[in-house]
Amino acid sequence: MMARVLVVDDAAFMRKMLTDALSNGGHEVVGEAGNGVEAIQRFQELRPELITLDITMPEKDGLEALREIMAIDPGAKVVMCSALGQEAKVLESIKLGAKDFVVKPFQAERVLDAVGKALG
Repeated sequence: MMARVLVVDDAAFMRKMLTDALSNGGHEVVGEAGNGVEAIQRFQELRPELITLDITMPEKDGLEALREIMAIDPGAKVVMCSALGQEAKVLESIKLGAKDFVVKPFQAERVLDAVGKALG
């Protein structure tokens, strides 16, 4: 199942890795954001079918952005991207409504697996 995806990460190379993995998996990356504030703006502009959302970002972190996105659209499909050792934040994100998570460094298969599950 193909989806229109918004990729959110403060590191450009991470956004590129995710975009490549998603594009190769048949998805369309419709936008990118580098922090939580941008993520919310882009989400409202683009209304993507899925968002990959980094947990650790400047200005507004992934959990705050997730909270706001879920308030705008409780049906939003979000996959969190976490670094190792962020289990507590990952659990909190799942409670807030994220569908799944991937841990950095990314493996393309795991990203596509999580996206597939989220689109479910």
